[in-house]
Amino acid sequence: MSDQLAAKLVGSWELLSRIDRNQAGEQREEPTLGSDPVAFLVFDKARFAAQFMKRARTGTEELPSGTSVGNNSRARGGYDAYFGTWSVLADGRTVRTRLVGALSLENVGAVFDRRMTVDGDTLVIELDTNTPRGEPVTRKLTWRRVG
Repeated sequence: MSDQLAAKLVGSWELLSRIDRNQAGEQREEPTLGSDPVAFLVFDKARFAAQFMKRARTGTEELPSGTSVGNNSRARGGYDAYFGTWSVLADGRTVRTRLVGALSLENVGAVFDRRMTVDGDTLVIELDTNTPRGEPVTRKLTWRRVG
């Protein structure tokens, strides 16, 4: 099963939506990138790269110093970018990424696991993280294949 997901992931993807929901299912707005950023994601057979930018970017979108957004990279000024290696875990639906390079220095070397499914030209990525105030949320990113 892991080979099936790996083969389906290879390509270029553009973001359609990025939505955070708390345990009650209520939507929460993430302040640094928002729920509708411009984003591009590429997977080849061994590496990946991602870039996100808040649509109404002002350059002042920063989390307070010391704020943690667990299990996620840190955007700066309404922008986030990183690249690295990836592999599908034995369950056939979890992708482990290792960041080789990142806009935010503290993310270099980070390892993140993401639940991923590909259905035709639609990629859905889900992860558990938290809001800047510490509320647990599940983030769902929906992508469309563009190459």
